[in-house]
Amino acid sequence: MGLNKELDGILVVSLEQAVAAPYCGLLLADAGARVIKIERPTGDFSRSYDSSINGQSAIFAWLNRGKESICLNLKNYEDMQTIRAILSKADIFLSNLGPGAVARMGLDGKTLRLENPELITCSITGYGESKEATAMKAYDFLVQAESGVCAATGTKNNPSRVGVSLTDLSSGLTAFSAILRALIQRNRTGRGIDLSVSMFDVMADWMNMNLLAHRYMGGAPERTGLQHGFIAPYGAFICKNEEQVLLSIQNNREWAEFCSIVLQQPELIDDIRFCSNPERFKNRVELDALVNKCFSKYDKKSVITLLEKASIANATLNSVADLSNHPFLKNAVAQTGGKEIYFAALPIHTVAISSNEVPTLGQHSNLIKSEFFCKSDSKHD
Repeated sequence: MGLNKELDGILVVSLEQAVAAPYCGLLLADAGARVIKIERPTGDFSRSYDSSINGQSAIFAWLNRGKESICLNLKNYEDMQTIRAILSKADIFLSNLGPGAVARMGLDGKTLRLENPELITCSITGYGESKEATAMKAYDFLVQAESGVCAATGTKNNPSRVGVSLTDLSSGLTAFSAILRALIQRNRTGRGIDLSVSMFDVMADWMNMNLLAHRYMGGAPERTGLQHGFIAPYGAFICKNEEQVLLSIQNNREWAEFCSIVLQQPELIDDIRFCSNPERFKNRVELDALVNKCFSKYDKKSVITLLEKASIANATLNSVADLSNHPFLKNAVAQTGGKEIYFAALPIHTVAISSNEVPTLGQHSNLIKSEFFCKSDSKHD
């Protein structure tokens, strides 16, 4: 047994663009839901993020496989009637348009539930629903900066954004989990609900370690690059030929094994400079120099062998090219631009994937319009 289309029969309408809502829609589609992606006539702008697959975007393919695409101009009366007709039969309405855009179109949950009481709406916003918040545009990088993530990332002198779309992806994942909770609640109450996920709120929650350190521990940790704010040795250390290995010593038992087996200097176990983690951290510059001096005698493979013999947590500082060939990497495939595209699979395995096709712009417009204007009034007819 495994997870297998547990959302089969659930209809999702997603008025989405870029990454956050599309990622949530991808997770819903992977769970078996039917996801209808509403695109403006010019298409989701993420279709032009790149043109690497026969002119099609690989990033768009990753986020939108398994969905249906319909083009609608929601300033047009007929197209507005179309989306209303679809929403009257839908279970979930997902969106991440600009602040207040959905409400101004009359597509707010309160209005839609007059006709479809079971509808769950989920809006992904940048900073929430307040007047001040809706005045701010929100992109992944900007929310990282606003929420303090950039201040906690990078080296001492250089703050940095996280090198993946952390805010977008975490917000999409949070929206997905909230929608699943809402579906469970609807099974008990028979009523839909309005959900609102703020990207800023998601990042603020994920920043709680640093926030609590600021409030109660004498100050937030300084940026330390690959090092830790209070644990040593911890970070990337240099082997022969300038190759790097990451390691982390979490307790005195590991420290003793590290000294005996890896450094081959057992006398350091009880050295007053390094006999406890606070002392090791206080003297981390001297400690790091000792580790680098030892590692410089060996190539990366030999260092890893010693670390594994001592049961010390370690990792290789891989490039993206290394990731592409990593033995642990699980690949999935999608069809786009007449080609197969391979990408990292979702971490939760689904036994039977509904579809791996990436929709072309408006590919299903005529079929969807015909379906929802010809159906009876029964919600899941």
